[in-house]
Amino acid sequence: MAEPPAPRRSGGRGETYRAAGVDIEAGEAAVAKIRGLARSTYRPEVLGDLGGFAGLCALPAGYREPVLVASTDGVGTKVLVAAMAGRYDTIGIDLVAMCVDDLVCQGAEPLFLLDYLAVGKLDPDQVAALVGGVAEGCRQAGCALLGGEMAEHPGAMAPGQVDLAGFAVGVVERDAILDGRAIVPGDRLVGLASPGLRSNGYSLARRVLLDLTGRGLDEPAWDGADVSLADELLRPSVIYAPAVRALLADPAVQVKGLAHVTGGGLPGNVPRVLPSGTGAVVRRGSWPVPPVFGEVQRLGDVDDAEMAAVFNLGIGMVAVVGRGDEAAALDALGEAGVDAYPIGEVVEGDGTLSLV
Repeated sequence: MAEPPAPRRSGGRGETYRAAGVDIEAGEAAVAKIRGLARSTYRPEVLGDLGGFAGLCALPAGYREPVLVASTDGVGTKVLVAAMAGRYDTIGIDLVAMCVDDLVCQGAEPLFLLDYLAVGKLDPDQVAALVGGVAEGCRQAGCALLGGEMAEHPGAMAPGQVDLAGFAVGVVERDAILDGRAIVPGDRLVGLASPGLRSNGYSLARRVLLDLTGRGLDEPAWDGADVSLADELLRPSVIYAPAVRALLADPAVQVKGLAHVTGGGLPGNVPRVLPSGTGAVVRRGSWPVPPVFGEVQRLGDVDDAEMAAVFNLGIGMVAVVGRGDEAAALDALGEAGVDAYPIGEVVEGDGTLSLV
């Protein structure tokens, strides 16, 4: 019987993880760079520190019957624009916005977020920029960056390729959950302004603004624009959660429902909060539409229905309030730093939204 081969001695020239494309030392350097960023977002409820196998967060004091609310999302093909521009410091803000602004639609207070970052080749400076954006978004939202995962995927992803996703958790009193059941015909729709695309519709926006026209990211976003195309396409999403929480706490306003306007636009998202037997009417022209949307429509010859189904058209969140609460809601949102507009009303209907 042949003898088994002798084990390779330490110090040999065999294959290594680094040779296969994964650099453990670079990962450790990246963690060292982001540790302080995560700590800067911690709430009093955070227990422990970054580096454990899981993050720990206590429930805030004062809740009688707390219900946990969870949401997960990513930033889509906006990451491709960031890669083209070599600018990674803002898309983390978009990630936080996509997650926590879903939570607040249930009336929840965001508690913490976990991020997942996958790269083709790990660059500690790139990772620090990406996570720095996530940390900034968490600070804006008032939630903790509790932890996350950083993965190097050679072979599955090319060097320079990035994907970013996240998972957020919030808390709400059981009797304060927003479910839309109180909405009735005659209630008003208040639209919270979005100055840009946020993180939706980028496949169409990139095709029109970059692929079909051959324009460079350093060119003006449109004729006479004071920002470049890169500046416009990488404009960070507004994080609505703090302003919406202030609105929910205002005794002068009865908020009956909230819709985060993401994929599907106004027609695809506002109906999600409407009870049976109702619909919604939104009046075009009742808010200023940022120029980038007109540029996409003009250059791509995109029809109105397609624009409304793909993009937010300048409204990133819709609050459904009582008939007499519209003015107070606009004031409360303005005081919280978010521009808002009366854009329509709830009507009897079949659960659809009409843009008129």
